[in-house]
Amino acid sequence: MKPAPFTLHSPTTIDEAVALLAELDDAKVLAGGQSLVPVLNMRLATPAHLVDINRISELSSVEVLADRVRVGATVRHSELEHHDAAHQALPLLRQALAWVAHPAIRNRGTTVGSIAHADPSGEMPAVLAITDGTVRARSTRGERTISAEEFFVGPMESVLEPDELVLGVDFGRFPAGTITGYHELARRSGDYALSGVAVALTTEAGRVTAAKASFVSVTDRPDVLDLGGVLAGCTPDEVGAEELAAVAQAARDHVEPVDDIHASADYRRHLSGTLCRRVVSGLLAELQSPPARGTQLQPEPQPTAEVQR
Repeated sequence: MKPAPFTLHSPTTIDEAVALLAELDDAKVLAGGQSLVPVLNMRLATPAHLVDINRISELSSVEVLADRVRVGATVRHSELEHHDAAHQALPLLRQALAWVAHPAIRNRGTTVGSIAHADPSGEMPAVLAITDGTVRARSTRGERTISAEEFFVGPMESVLEPDELVLGVDFGRFPAGTITGYHELARRSGDYALSGVAVALTTEAGRVTAAKASFVSVTDRPDVLDLGGVLAGCTPDEVGAEELAAVAQAARDHVEPVDDIHASADYRRHLSGTLCRRVVSGLLAELQSPPARGTQLQPEPQPTAEVQR
């Protein structure tokens, strides 16, 4: 199918874009289009206007700051995936981005667009949640910063107003001594995950001081599970089968999957616990034998991990 007729607008400044969103009825913002265009083609949405923001140069930057990585609204997945400074500051970005769909989609799709779409089956909303990230939005009424916890309110639903333009997102940087990993399982490579798990472990003086996880495809909105009650205070070699079983059970208790044509809710729940235990186990093994700085593995049957210095 083809989309219903619409009028295309191509502003060159942020002020022009937000003025258009305030003026036009039934308008959608177009950035990468990898989520929006299929919806238009299937006529699940029929906006009268599209506001293409790709000509706004201020939205195309990646900035690495002391406490966060700032990503503009038109930065492509592949650009952020291969941004070395962002990778060094927050390895989880590359770890998760390597699993996003296929290279062709990553070359066009935008990280911020994926987050604005608020799809709990997307990898990047989960990364924003576990990094305590924020979304920056502007309208003719002014600019506001929205925490990830407040931004996502349900499947494909956020607190964003129709006349607001997302300028970008800020992924929070983890404390020194944090190691992260991400893993997911899909029916075919590039498909939406049946379940995905991101984990961050923070250690100090050889002991875990904080541990948390976020999930893909098994919650109605991205959120964070605190695993500190299971792992905090342990050294890596003190975490045995009992503790890892508790990690898996905590994950299963936390997620709220649903049945669909791809998998049952029970299977997704079981898989979430298994993946969470697997990622945590891999990170603990890395802590006992840390990888060389800068090492990055591509998606494989085992989860990847990197230490944030």
